[in-house]
Amino acid sequence: MQPEKALPNKENNFSEWYSEILERAELTDIRYNVKGFIVYRPNLMRLINLIKDELERRLVEKGHRQVLFPVVIPKSYLEKEQQHITGFEAQVFELSVEEGEERLALRPTSETAFYPMYSLWIHSYKDLPLKLFQTVTVYRKETKATRPLIRGREFFWIEAHDAFENLDLALGQVFEDVEITKGALRKFGLAFIVVQREEWDKFPGAEKTFAFDSLMPDGRVLQIATTHYLGTKFSKPFEIIYLNKMGTREYVHQTSFGPGISRMAAAIISVHGDEFGLVLPFEVASIQVVIVPIPKGNNEKEVLEKTSEIGMKLNKINIRFQIDLSEDRPGSKFYKWELAGVPVRIEIGEKEIVEKTLTLFRRDTRKRWKIMEADLEKELSSLRELILDNLLRKATERLNNSIVKVNNKEELLNKSKQNKILVMNFCGRLECAQQLKDETRGYEIRGRRIDIEEETWGSCALCGEKSEKVVVVARAF
Repeated sequence: MQPEKALPNKENNFSEWYSEILERAELTDIRYNVKGFIVYRPNLMRLINLIKDELERRLVEKGHRQVLFPVVIPKSYLEKEQQHITGFEAQVFELSVEEGEERLALRPTSETAFYPMYSLWIHSYKDLPLKLFQTVTVYRKETKATRPLIRGREFFWIEAHDAFENLDLALGQVFEDVEITKGALRKFGLAFIVVQREEWDKFPGAEKTFAFDSLMPDGRVLQIATTHYLGTKFSKPFEIIYLNKMGTREYVHQTSFGPGISRMAAAIISVHGDEFGLVLPFEVASIQVVIVPIPKGNNEKEVLEKTSEIGMKLNKINIRFQIDLSEDRPGSKFYKWELAGVPVRIEIGEKEIVEKTLTLFRRDTRKRWKIMEADLEKELSSLRELILDNLLRKATERLNNSIVKVNNKEELLNKSKQNKILVMNFCGRLECAQQLKDETRGYEIRGRRIDIEEETWGSCALCGEKSEKVVVVARAF
């Protein structure tokens, strides 16, 4: 256990705060000594699994089925779609093989692993739609500076690969993916922007790419999920063909969907955490309630019996709880569970026994109060929603307050120095986007928002030429 001291201020020094919370809360260990690879410790894996469970549940409800494909992909498969291999070639880890054997790569993503099998499994319209997903780690030879969970060479995600008869059905899946992601992120208390990426910033091999960006404490955005309409760009080289109802051979239309589990964990940690540690909504807290007995003198037996009784009540109402029976002093126990982000603490001492009350502590507001023991179930049911609402409200307010409209280059350059998310009119030209990045410490065009309607109100803020669209501009990890 680390010393009982406050973490750095995350708004002023996010990098230091983030590194310290990962260490103090025993989430990761970076001492594995391989660049971009970390050890996920038990506290983090519980969070990862809860995020995974929520996303998987939503996918299954929408008709997806789970599979598991090999971690290796033949290089000949990767090279079948030219845009795809061009986009990923520099990031591919190749494996050593015996002379004469097929060259192999660790999966950077799995379109080219799934689709040779789809060509074997899909024959008729009766085989469609085919909606499969896997939850796995993927591997990319990241050349930028790595940071645990945010940018690494190995990370967790879910990837869904779907095949349909036509464009309309495939696009319908893309927007279903968007709704699945929105629902899950709200359960995690995260605010977000949904954008359609620019042509030069699409997923390699996609016709259209849509992405979720979440605002981090230092003003940068983190891409936490993407979904892509692939059209027939993969079905043609992989010959994924079906017979339609008229007996005509057609190429399937495909989509792929990638919610980033590791990055969602990073966003939950970063957006909600404070100088005392993690702050978790009920949905992703592995321990939702901790009970801390505070026996004194001759009342130890009574206090421990009451603690056990309350634990049984929590078990009956499906609350994930833990009783802290360690020999640490109460203050140390409080610090430990606040650092871990447990949403609610119940304290039971002599006064609570006499008064038939319980003392509650709410992690997100750090407030303590008493309730009658008989009201516990009702109080916890209310707190589950109140805590989530509060975290989501704060995240949404911070995101909205960070978004600023700019009309011209002077305003753009000024606001970019304030680490704001900018909204501006844009001509659509790559040259302007590159100029923006060069002159603003890495600000880039994130894309056109699809979660709200925005119409142009003037000329391109960069070049003054006619604007085609309104875009979001931000620095990104």
